[in-house]
Amino acid sequence: MQTSLWGIAKRAAGDKRHRFGNLYELLSEKNLKWCWSFLRKDAAPGVDRVDYKEYEANLDSNIHDLVERLKRKTYRAKLVQRRYIPKLNGKLRPLGIPATEDKLLQLCVARILESIYEQDFLTMSYGYRPGRGPRDAVKDLTDQLQFGRYNWIVEADIKGFFDNIDHEWMIRMLEERIDDKALLHLIRKWLKAGILETDGQVLHPTTGTPQGGVVSPVLANIYLHYALDLWIDKPVRHRAEGPAMIIRYADDFVCAFQYQRDAQRFYEDLAVRLAKFGLEVAADKTRILLFSRFRAKESGRFEFLGFEFRWEKGRRGGVFVKRRTAPKKLRASVANFTDWIRRHRHQKPRGLFMTLRAKYRGYWNYYGVIGNSRALNRFYRETKRILHKWLNRRSGRKSYTWAGLQASLDFFGVSGPRITELRAS
Repeated sequence: MQTSLWGIAKRAAGDKRHRFGNLYELLSEKNLKWCWSFLRKDAAPGVDRVDYKEYEANLDSNIHDLVERLKRKTYRAKLVQRRYIPKLNGKLRPLGIPATEDKLLQLCVARILESIYEQDFLTMSYGYRPGRGPRDAVKDLTDQLQFGRYNWIVEADIKGFFDNIDHEWMIRMLEERIDDKALLHLIRKWLKAGILETDGQVLHPTTGTPQGGVVSPVLANIYLHYALDLWIDKPVRHRAEGPAMIIRYADDFVCAFQYQRDAQRFYEDLAVRLAKFGLEVAADKTRILLFSRFRAKESGRFEFLGFEFRWEKGRRGGVFVKRRTAPKKLRASVANFTDWIRRHRHQKPRGLFMTLRAKYRGYWNYYGVIGNSRALNRFYRETKRILHKWLNRRSGRKSYTWAGLQASLDFFGVSGPRITELRAS
């Protein structure tokens, strides 16, 4: 399949108008087995209760049966199991869990779509793309604001984006590059797949991408590529009197303009543009603000991907874009840490401290940007205090002194705060 995908990518890059046919034939036993190695082994099972290990126990026969149903066009997408995860504000976040077989098939289709659309996606799009991540988006935005001629920011978010993708628009967008009715029909099945609620009720969505589906991220990027990215890249930029740019990660994006009138026009046109595709801006997360090196004292602050951006004077003079962990994200991270240690404090020390090491390493790798030392230290102090508190509730007597806790952290290689972002050479 790797060779086939390489050929597709090469053709897509060489001919931006080419429409691909015979993609459905790539859903073969050989290619599905190759995709199987990329599935998460610890993922929860769907409505059929078949997890990774059970499916793998008869992998060859299961995949053979799946391919036969695809050939006969008798494949049916199973219901998506819905679960709810509590949020810190007391609300619940819906989570969709597809069946293992559907995850495998969606992954195979996602690889095919990526090979085509990665040649079309613009550089300012970062979400759910191979070789790109949120830290890349944060760094690019920082550099653009620091060295570009931008004075005004439009901070925007799309309300319930993944739940409001219009199915007909989605298929029309896919048809721009895909001339394979069988593959499009398969994707439409996932779009229409029913959702099994916790109370046993089955919902049939009329909008949105597959709940928790492996193919959802690439479908979402394709949707916003046509609905938003191309519109900003051509009409908005050409109409602007000064420089204009956008950095987007999934449905979270920031636009910058030199002139306020350009920012205001974009802000007003954005709602109209999104409405055309069945989308709506989140009013409480969308605004215009001054953000200029020449008026640093008057400039506001904004948040993007968990960071707060602001202008600050440097130690040696000059004004620089500074980033720190957004206050609400810092509080949420501490709360999540508290919940984790409260539930897992009775684990054996080795397993608990090894998990703790991974959690801290992940936090430093994400939030460890230059200039964010104070927020990192605050997170470490608060979580270390919480760790000490809950470990000492493991039994009736005190288990750890402060010195004993630090000794355990050192023994298991749990690192303290550190900046992981490399300085520009």
